[in-house]
Amino acid sequence: MRILVAGVGNIFFGDDAFGCEVASALLARPQREGVRVADFGIRSYDLAYAMMEDYDATILIDASPRGEKAGTLYLIEPQIKKLDESADEVVNAHSMNPVRVLQLMHSLGGQPRNLFVVGCEPEVVESADGRIGLSTRMQAAIAPAVDMIDQLVTDLIEGRSPAISEMQNNYNQTLQSGEVR
Repeated sequence: MRILVAGVGNIFFGDDAFGCEVASALLARPQREGVRVADFGIRSYDLAYAMMEDYDATILIDASPRGEKAGTLYLIEPQIKKLDESADEVVNAHSMNPVRVLQLMHSLGGQPRNLFVVGCEPEVVESADGRIGLSTRMQAAIAPAVDMIDQLVTDLIEGRSPAISEMQNNYNQTLQSGEVR
């Protein structure tokens, strides 16, 4: 099985760098055979072309504002067909929008298989003069996100269907238990 684990985000926009930081933490460890971890930052075209390399699964890591408490982790399995319905904007080579990356990939004739997003609720995404570094809650979510990705990769390699809601709940209970302030 071949799996792409792709960190995305902008290191100059505070918590938007979550995917980059998690990818960096993963890259500091040995990888399982067939697993490629990469920090794509804001390189949307590079990510689209990498995803077209016939991976069995792709895991995107990104800041994902969904209205919950900062540091909340999400494991999302996007509905690809719904993403294709809103193809009204061109991919911008100077920013990263995973939806647009998927639309570019589709326009080039590709279609990801087994797509997952490991996201984290940001606290500080951008400011007028930029900001480097994650907020405390996002920083604390890196290790649980790495664990979540390890579990997801293991499930995929071993042919098990990932227990998405169970994984998400387990990691968020750890984050919300008061260990992160």
